[in-house]
This record gives sequence, C-alpha cells and structure tokens, in this order.
Amino acid sequence: MDIGQLVTAIGPWAIALGAGFEGETAAVAGGVMAHRALFPVWAAFGATALGAFFADQMFFQIGRRFRDRPFVTHARQKPAFARAVGLIERWPIGFILAYRFIYGFRMVSPVAIGLSSLRWRRFAALNVVACVIWSAIFTTIGYLFGPTVDRVLTALRPHHAEILVALPIPGLCLLGWWLWRRRNRIRRERLAEPFHPPGIAEG
Repeated sequence: MDIGQLVTAIGPWAIALGAGFEGETAAVAGGVMAHRALFPVWAAFGATALGAFFADQMFFQIGRRFRDRPFVTHARQKPAFARAVGLIERWPIGFILAYRFIYGFRMVSPVAIGLSSLRWRRFAALNVVACVIWSAIFTTIGYLFGPTVDRVLTALRPHHAEILVALPIPGLCLLGWWLWRRRNRIRRERLAEPFHPPGIAEG
C-alpha cells in the first residue's frame, strides 16, 4: 500500500478526529484532500460533521456528569466560559448554532451547555444542524481553494530544506512561552496559598 492509498483509507477518520479537536484546520484539510481526489468530497464533509458532532456531545456529557472533576473545573475558570454561560441563558438556540464560529468558544461551550438545564436531546438536535452547516462551509473552502494550496506547496518545494530547518523555531518559541507562563502560574498559586504556621509541640 503506497502513501496515496494509505491516506485514502484512513484520511476520513483522521479528518473526523481532527475536526473534533482541532477544528477548522482539519475541515479545510479535508476539503483540500478531496480536491486532490484522495477521497470523495462527501466523505470529507461527512467525516468533518461527524467528528465535530461526537466531540461536542462528549464534552457536553463531561460537563453534565463530571462537573466537579479537574477538567471541568479548569474549563470553568476560563474567561470564555462565563461569557458562554451568559449567552446560553439569553439565546440558547442561537448560541448553540453559532458558537463553533466564534473564536475561543469552541471547546468550553459544550461543557458550559452540559452544566446548564438544557436537555441533551435538544442540544443533540441543534448540534447536528450546527455541525452540518459548519462542515459544509469549511470543507467547501478547502475544496475550492485546493488549487491555490497546491500552487503554494509547489512553489515552496525547491526550498523544502530551509523550511524544514525553520519550522521547529516557532514551535520552540511557543514551548518556551508556555513553560514560562506555567512557571509563573505555579508561582502565583503558591503565593496565593494561605500560610499555616507549624504547630508547637506540647512538652
């Protein structure tokens, strides 16, 4: 089995997984691969919609059933979570249909909806509509702009060595920035902890 056959065989599954956790990048990539005829465009569209739907349903159930666990507690501390709760209370239907298109809301919103009083059947029905619309838009973007992507990749091919050398640099910078933020956060948490003087042993 060559690489083309491998991508054809597992491509839609990879796109489904990526759409659930990575989002628009995977959806557009599915459209680009469909443009290259690695698999049909309906497979890219279906995989993107299914991956997004099942990921949202999973996060919804996590919010509903594990509200006191660390993952949910961490999500509730994010600024977008409080805004999501306010939007759910005001416009529940509109928010469910739109949050996938709002930057910063995609991961925390299903958890916030799970913590609300909204029934899972209603969320599932609205989520199907939202994921179908979202998948259609971004898969189509990848499919229509596939020729442009191919031209860019062709133009960069003579410089692949320089690109391979340069690609790790942003990743290393991002890793260093993340470690620096993590160290500062741990330091702030330690400073915020109340001081408990050691007990005096009785003689």
